[in-house]
Amino acid sequence: MLEGLLVQDNGIPIYVQLREQILGLIGRGALKPSMQMPTMRQVAVALKIDLNTVQRAYAELERDGVLTKQRGVGTFVSHALPPVPARAARRQTQDFAFRIAAQAKGQGIALEELAEALTRLAERAE
Repeated sequence: MLEGLLVQDNGIPIYVQLREQILGLIGRGALKPSMQMPTMRQVAVALKIDLNTVQRAYAELERDGVLTKQRGVGTFVSHALPPVPARAARRQTQDFAFRIAAQAKGQGIALEELAEALTRLAERAE
């Protein structure tokens, strides 16, 4: 499971990258309901990142109902994944916008130009 995870110094917070990658593994079926997740310490050591970063990603996934924690046993992928609540959908949109903004900035594109281009795309789609 850890082989599928990779974090980069690309302007996107590491906990967001980790959370999104775990969601991607679940979405692709690489992580199935009731599968045990690696411990937070194992993930932190394998990815060479701070334990608090992993704890934050796991905590958000647990709060959203994607992971469940069983005291003394471990963390597991939930049996029935919940529908994406409005708050989580807004956060996903915000995180996606953050990633796109970081990529645009890295390519020298001003955020105002990006916003104008997105507005034009939205107007065409209507």
